[in-house]
Amino acid sequence: MGYIDEARENHVKKKVEEALRSKMKQKALKECDQYTAKYAQCSTGRTFSVVWKCRQQAKELNQCLHQFTNDAVLEEMKKEYMLQQDGKGSVRL
Repeated sequence: MGYIDEARENHVKKKVEEALRSKMKQKALKECDQYTAKYAQCSTGRTFSVVWKCRQQAKELNQCLHQFTNDAVLEEMKKEYMLQQDGKGSVRL
């Protein structure tokens, strides 16, 4: 399968992709809740110093979020969506 065929296979409408991205971000925040809480606790009562005082917590949070919000995850979600749509289409026939 060539690059163009593969691109067509994984192509979804812009609104669908935006919805999938939103879903991906929500899942990431849920999965990384413990790191979000640590960062929030560290940053409470701080203003500018949060940058250097909470650097480790921010790094841990970003690493966790990146596991669930990257291009590979989005492509997998697109494939699942397309398979669901194909399944719905074949049921109607």
